[in-house]
Amino acid sequence: MISANLSAIFYLVSGVLFILALRGLSSPETSRQGNLFGILGMVIAITVTFLSTGNFSSGFIFVLIFILAGGTIGGFIAYRIPMTAMPELVAGFHSLVGLAAVFVAISAFLNPEAFNLGSPGKIKLGSLIEMSIGAAVGAITFSGSVIAFLKLQGIMSGSPITFKGQHPLNALILITIVVLIYLLCSTQSPNIFWILLLVSFLIGFLLIIPIGGADMPVVISMLNSYSGWAAAGIGFTLENTALIITGALVGSSGAILSYIMCKGMNRSFFNVILGGFGATEEIKSGSNKEQRPVKSGNADDAAFLMKNASSVIIVPGYGMAVAQAQHALREMVDTLKKNDIKVSYAIHPVAGRMPGHMNVLLAEANVPYDEVFELEEINNDFANADVAFVIGANDVTNPVAKSDPQSPIYGMPVLDVEKCKSVLFVKRSLSPGYAGIDNDLFYKENTLMLFADAKKMTEDITKNL
Repeated sequence: MISANLSAIFYLVSGVLFILALRGLSSPETSRQGNLFGILGMVIAITVTFLSTGNFSSGFIFVLIFILAGGTIGGFIAYRIPMTAMPELVAGFHSLVGLAAVFVAISAFLNPEAFNLGSPGKIKLGSLIEMSIGAAVGAITFSGSVIAFLKLQGIMSGSPITFKGQHPLNALILITIVVLIYLLCSTQSPNIFWILLLVSFLIGFLLIIPIGGADMPVVISMLNSYSGWAAAGIGFTLENTALIITGALVGSSGAILSYIMCKGMNRSFFNVILGGFGATEEIKSGSNKEQRPVKSGNADDAAFLMKNASSVIIVPGYGMAVAQAQHALREMVDTLKKNDIKVSYAIHPVAGRMPGHMNVLLAEANVPYDEVFELEEINNDFANADVAFVIGANDVTNPVAKSDPQSPIYGMPVLDVEKCKSVLFVKRSLSPGYAGIDNDLFYKENTLMLFADAKKMTEDITKNL
């Protein structure tokens, strides 16, 4: 057992390491170091929590077994998971954080003596408020993350699921949760506690189902924030400093990231919090889109255009991730550079299925960081570039975001690739993007469609170069 003062010091060290971890994760160049800081901070927090209880009964054997089992499973999944499935993994882990908060709240409510919170029916008011808020947010995080996982995995449609009166219903349920928390604190009734959990699980589903797939990166960021606040609420209940610090850091950083992404997408931050910000009537992409003329080419055509270019801008998207084409892309770019062709990468804030998805993939292929630019840094350069090579990006390059008020992505800033002299668009077919709408860029005069697997097409272009 270690003293309370020593525990506080170690928790403080752990908190500092978590802050350094967030600082490191803000850039691909320092992300590995940030991960190491986060791992070390969590190891210290878990060890101190384990040692500060001072009650090494036989039950601790089971605790150790569960820690080892959970750590082994988590490590195995993280090691084996492909980058394309990383967003689903993040959503799955968020759901587990929320569920853990719910389980801790249930334990504290049913057996408050074990947590020094009082006795059943006589739980301290402050602890009850913290417990109920943590449980409610945890339940919302769990059910919302499950829906996000199903959408990302393709088990559930990525299109917005809406119904009449959806927003008033969500508002009513949120008000009901506040009323239930008040009643729970007044009566400490077990029935109200279970009703609170059920209603919170329900609103989690309802908040996420109307959000379209194109907005899923913001959803992941938002759920990340929710999981942090759930952990912080339960940290107050358990009087655990490390959990409070960690939860607050995750909650606040996730909220800030959500705000930044909403600003980058021209979305309302409050609509994100309330859910359904991507909800519009589904636009049916009929067969007439196939009748519109498109120009298609092959690797030889693409290589010819690139050979005669002085500048090329690469626009990566989820299609690159699916095909695992980042390494082939790096080889193609190296070949272009040898021919004194200027190459840069344009990244949209919501390219992929989670924040920073494309940056991670390019970093995996050792793409120099100074060649990668965000939308606002490079968008003006498209008009002066000879070739835009779009590899698997769809919704983030769709010009209808600027021209069609009825479009579900209207108002979202997009990459101005259509302003390039030539656009090479690598895609398997003319199928719509994750937002479920047709891309007008396919039919532009300066667009050449390259219908193929992204990795194979890129490798073939490199051979022709």
